[in-house]
This record gives sequence, C-alpha cells and structure tokens, in this order.
Amino acid sequence: MKKKIIVSVINDLVTDQRVAKTCNTLHDAGYEVVLIGRVLPNSPPLLPKPYKQIRMRLLFNKGPLFYAFFNIRLFFYLLTHRADILHANDLDTLLANFLVSKIKNKPLVFDSHEYFTEVPELQHNLFAKKTWKAIERFIVPKLTYCITVNQSISMLFKQEYGIDFKVLRNLPPECKIQEKVSSHVLNLPENKFIILLQGNGINIHRGSEELVEAMEYLDDSFLLLIIGNGDVIPKLKKMTAEKNLQNRIHFIGRLPYDELKKYTIVADLGVTLDKDTNLNYRFSLPNKIFDYIQAGTPVLSSKLPELERIIKQYEVGELVDEVTPKAIAAKIQQMFNNKAQLTQYSINCKKAAGELTWENEKSVLIELYSSIEKDYM
Repeated sequence: MKKKIIVSVINDLVTDQRVAKTCNTLHDAGYEVVLIGRVLPNSPPLLPKPYKQIRMRLLFNKGPLFYAFFNIRLFFYLLTHRADILHANDLDTLLANFLVSKIKNKPLVFDSHEYFTEVPELQHNLFAKKTWKAIERFIVPKLTYCITVNQSISMLFKQEYGIDFKVLRNLPPECKIQEKVSSHVLNLPENKFIILLQGNGINIHRGSEELVEAMEYLDDSFLLLIIGNGDVIPKLKKMTAEKNLQNRIHFIGRLPYDELKKYTIVADLGVTLDKDTNLNYRFSLPNKIFDYIQAGTPVLSSKLPELERIIKQYEVGELVDEVTPKAIAAKIQQMFNNKAQLTQYSINCKKAAGELTWENEKSVLIELYSSIEKDYM
C-alpha cells in the first residue's frame, strides 16, 4: 500500500503553485497525496490533478472565527482519516496538524512559505500577532522536519528556535519559452512598452501604489498591466481613475498559471517592489521574480536581500534604491533608454531559467521525505 500524505493549506487550491508542485512531486515519488483547503464564495472550479483535492466549506471567511473554525474542521478531518505523513503549509494550518501528529504519532512536515508572524496584516492587531506567535513558539521548537522558501527566513528560525529549516525555493517548472502571443490576441494595444506587476498577494506596502503613481512621470508609450488579486487592488483602481490613467493602466484579475504566462512573456519589464516595512517583506523572495526570469522578461526590483542576491548573481535586471514614484519612473526610463542592456538582461534571463527550475530544486523535498521514511518507516 502506498504511503499516504495529507497536505493542508488554507487557500482555495486554485492558484497556489508551490503547493501544487509539492503535491505533484510527492505523487510522482510514489506517495498517495490528498490536498485539503477551503472553498470561497468566488472560487473557480478545481482543475484536474493526479492527486485528490478537497475543499472544506466554512461558516466564516475571515477574522479570528475563520481561523479557529478552519483549524477545528481540519483537526477532525485529519483525526478521522488515514495518513502516514502530515504536511502543513504555513502557520495557519500548523496547530491542527501538530495536535493530530501527536495523537496519532505521525511525522509532520512544516512548510513555511513566509515569516508569518511579521506579515503586515498582523502589525496593527497585537492580539492576533501574539496569538500566532504563541502558537509558533509552542510548536516549532518541537518539530523535526521543516522547510522554508529562502535562506534569510531559514536563518531567522534558526536564530529564534535553534531548528534547521531546509530551503526549498518556489521555483517554476522547467519549460521552453513560448512564442510571444500578439498583443491583439491578448487585447492589448500595439506598440507599447509593457510593464507587468503580477501576483496573488498584491497587498499594502508592496510598492503597487507607488508604481501606479510612477505612471504619471512616464509618457504614454508605457502601459502598466496589473494581473492578480490582493487587498490593495480597489485602492489602485481608485487611484487610476482619479489620476485619469485608465488608458495607461490595465487591471486583469487572477488567471490560471498557463494563461498568466502569456502575459508574462509579452511583457518588456517585470516589477517586484516589496518595501522593507516588516521582516516578512524584508526577507521575501516573491514567486513572480522567477516567473519573469523563466519568461525572459527583465526585472526591476526593490533593494531587498534575497531579491538583490538573485538579480546580481544572474544579471537579469536592476534595483531601485527607494520605492517612490519618481525613483521608480526614473529607473524604468533609464532601463528603456538603454535598449542594448535591456536586451542583454533578457538573454541572461533565458540562461538563468535553465538553472532556476523546480526540477533542480525539488531534490530538497525528496531528500526530506526520504529521511522521514528512514526515521519512521
């Protein structure tokens, strides 16, 4: 009988590429995989996968009652279903997994996608922050099998808890760069320089407000595409209307990954502008930078440690010293004034794409699960 892994995540399973890649890798390694999350009122249908997908329907969709109810539902599901290994994605699924792992004496993998207790949503809610920190302090020192998304966050956990977190970066799957789809097919104007901001966490303090304002300092040869979702999108749309930039800033909701790639490839510049306002953002390594690189799209990034390391190592773009509208606009203009350098960045992206792939990174995950097999089975 195949060893069974139940993978838990708090989202609706549709656009979380890291979790999908993890599940596919474990399925291909010979495990029976079940992925469990939740359904939202606007969740699109699930796409077929080689593993089982379950979405719980909850009474609450946000706030403390949502997190409590989710973990209670998850606890009873895990308690009443067979699993040889439990895999918890992020701190908000960890408590239920930890309790069941102790009750049933099953190994638990903690997969931390970010430094959860320092996300901006918690900085003005001290009760919530203290609650999550208490859960983290209670559980993490007791764990054996831990992974996270970059070296900086791994070091933070090591310093605080003395626990080694293996680094498993959220790299995209290897793929040949597709032919560019025409602007007409994507309903985009012709003869524009396309600047792209993509992501499913376009939230406050991530530079999107400043990017919208930067468009006032660029001429109409530039078009900004904002693709994805996040809590700041309504504000960005309002700003765009107030500044009369509707013809120069286009908003597209979240897209399936294969659809999103068509826009990433056609873009002339991909931006990621997280601000150093909290530890989680300071040490972030957004998925979008690797998607830009895979598409051969040069990158403009804020000057954060993990991002700076990638951009300088592979010479795939440039850094902006401060996330202000004028500084962003000046850097964009400078990059497009030097077309030869921009072309070289694109060439370098294509070279780096062969190295920065999930196929090269997934050995970390496979080795971790091999060590669990030796320890428990």
